[in-house]
Amino acid sequence: MTARLRLAFMGSPDFALPVLKALQASDHEITSVYSQPPRRAGRGKALRATPVHQWAEAQGLPVRTPVSLKSEAEQAALHELSIDAAIVVAYGLLLPQKILDIPRLGCLNLHASLLPRWRGAAPIQRAIMAGDTQTGVQVMRMEAGLDTGPVLATKITPITPSDTMADVHDRLAELAAALLLPTLDGLAGGTLTASAQSDQGVSYAHKITAEDQPVDWSRPAAQIDCQIRGLSPSPGAWFHYAGQTGSPAARIKVFFSQAEAGLDGLPAGTVLDDKLLVQCGDGRAVRLLRLQKPGGRPLPAEDFLRGLPVPAGARFS
Repeated sequence: MTARLRLAFMGSPDFALPVLKALQASDHEITSVYSQPPRRAGRGKALRATPVHQWAEAQGLPVRTPVSLKSEAEQAALHELSIDAAIVVAYGLLLPQKILDIPRLGCLNLHASLLPRWRGAAPIQRAIMAGDTQTGVQVMRMEAGLDTGPVLATKITPITPSDTMADVHDRLAELAAALLLPTLDGLAGGTLTASAQSDQGVSYAHKITAEDQPVDWSRPAAQIDCQIRGLSPSPGAWFHYAGQTGSPAARIKVFFSQAEAGLDGLPAGTVLDDKLLVQCGDGRAVRLLRLQKPGGRPLPAEDFLRGLPVPAGARFS
């Protein structure tokens, strides 16, 4: 018989929701949900709760939104819950050692990579941008280091040449939900052993910044294609196009692409046909398949070109 555990859940974005929903549908007890505090967003800058906060509140679950877990008061509040485990999914706050020590079975983090590759903030984006052919989700018992704890369970998924960040994000979120419950059963029953991470192949998934977004057409086509798909749908890769001579350059965002053969001897950034095939630095090319002009919405290439024709021979910067 599966042991009924008392749990705290800690998560903030959409990625965490499938795991929280799976726990809510299980026999385990969710004593409290922790999420990042509401922040101002949108044109009106109104306070907006995280997706986890909104869903948990709608289910009648108690929600806590501390700005930090370092205070004695917050640590005492978690201690009073007498939890067996804390489940952490993209929470976004540091868990100090005193918090990690509270649950009987530890704090369990569901991390969206195959550790020790891509420890850190943006593992899905960095895996795609690096051209990785597979990734996964792992249940890790947390310790003080950044994503360094021993691994309890793993599910692997391929990254295909047509995958965007959104595709892999959604797939991993569902895999995480399927992975957690049997992991909890094995941990509670004493049948699961954690495996230490290798000290080989360590890499860090640094937070995505504005510097990751501009497309440099002098790079190889495969790298540009991975950049575009890894940043889709948000924040999006971009390039400049001036259109007619003398027109100001517009920032064009691109959300989907595929690498193809190019032409020898043409400068990087040259448009090779009337369907947005763009020469790259290695002599290959990238076909742009979904784009957005300033003030517009993302469109398939054929619809985008109706509003902003781009002839063969044009140059992107």
